Amino acid sequence: MDLRKLKTLIDLVSDSNVSELEITEAEGKVRIVKGGFATPAQHYAPQPTMLAPAPLAEPAAPPAPAEHVVKSPMVGTFYRSASPGAKAFVEVGDSIKAGETICIVEAMKILNEIEADKSGTVMKVLCENGQAVEYGQPLFVIE
Repeated sequence: MDLRKLKTLIDLVSDSNVSELEITEAEGKVRIVKGGFATPAQHYAPQPTMLAPAPLAEPAAPPAPAEHVVKSPMVGTFYRSASPGAKAFVEVGDSIKAGETICIVEAMKILNEIEADKSGTVMKVLCENGQAVEYGQPLFVIE
């Protein structure tokens, strides 16, 4: 058995609630017992066998486009528009450019315009209008 695979199995047993694990493969058997209470019957000699070539792995799928999360730079109140009843700065599906105002966070009676830090498409709006937000709280997902 490959030593890296054996080490991985030992680490899995150590980090889990499993107290004992036995693996049987073409090249032999391995028994891992947590706590070091192994008995002579738990050790097996490898049995010589011919190994078949391993099947080729399928090519990995291309990675999905990375989503970017715009986070609140301060504690305050989240507003989607400049005033009550006004059109929201952005809606889901809108294309935006870096530097474009996407919302307002009011802090200590000061209206702070929050700008997109990445160009892309608005995929999600994560806060409700008038909701209190914390520093670092996700506000939008941009793809």
